[in-house]
Amino acid sequence: MSNQSTPLNVRPVRAFSDNYIWLIEPPAAPGRVVAVDPGDAAPVIAELRRSGSSLAAILLTHHHADHIGGVADLLRLGPVPVIGPDDARIPLRTRTVRDADRCELPDLGLSFDILAVPGHTLSHIAFSGHGALFCGDTLFSAGCGRMFEGTPTQMNASLNRLRGLPPETRMFCGHEYTAANLRFALAVDPDNRTTLDYRDAVARTRAADAPGVVTPSLPSPMSLEIRINPFLRCDVAAIRAAAEAHAGKPLPEASQVFAVLRAWKDRF
Repeated sequence: MSNQSTPLNVRPVRAFSDNYIWLIEPPAAPGRVVAVDPGDAAPVIAELRRSGSSLAAILLTHHHADHIGGVADLLRLGPVPVIGPDDARIPLRTRTVRDADRCELPDLGLSFDILAVPGHTLSHIAFSGHGALFCGDTLFSAGCGRMFEGTPTQMNASLNRLRGLPPETRMFCGHEYTAANLRFALAVDPDNRTTLDYRDAVARTRAADAPGVVTPSLPSPMSLEIRINPFLRCDVAAIRAAAEAHAGKPLPEASQVFAVLRAWKDRF
């Protein structure tokens, strides 16, 4: 039986301009990796060759091409489980998981709780386990995904669900958007000392990024996100006040605050 308390070693593979494909090193299977949201096969294959690893499974959070586009080519390396949400737009999945399911990979020593987090897409899911959260494009550090299919009420509820995870949870999202998200977070909450300090730390981290050297700002602990991410704080007085000032009207519901923040960020 897998042990969710076992901490995970996770390394990033960069894809496209700002995507991260996360490679999980399974506790029970040294030399094998699980790929999360492989939108492009080529950088994953290159990392497998570099590290001498083999692919053990693929986890998918949603159907967008920059998250599933590499699956077909990766399966040419050999058959592995492809685990994702119930969505016909993900034709190569071999196992469908739904909200409240437990995704067990016992031969790898891995076990994840499945969380439905609609908003970015209606069928979006997240994988939570071993102190880690793989949340695709629902939650970003200091930000959240755009709503392509869901409603503000759905997205706000999904983010609140993630906010309720243990504060030590490490959040692995799908894109390097942190610096841009922090600029918006400070427009909403300019006096947040934690956000200001984090902005400076991220700038130092990202300054080391170079061809062949991946220096992500991620993962981010949920304990930090609940202090600096405006989209996780729509029920906080200062965030509501900023949204109301921007909208020019009262916003009594947190979902209304979220809707204003998301529309503001879309044009920021």
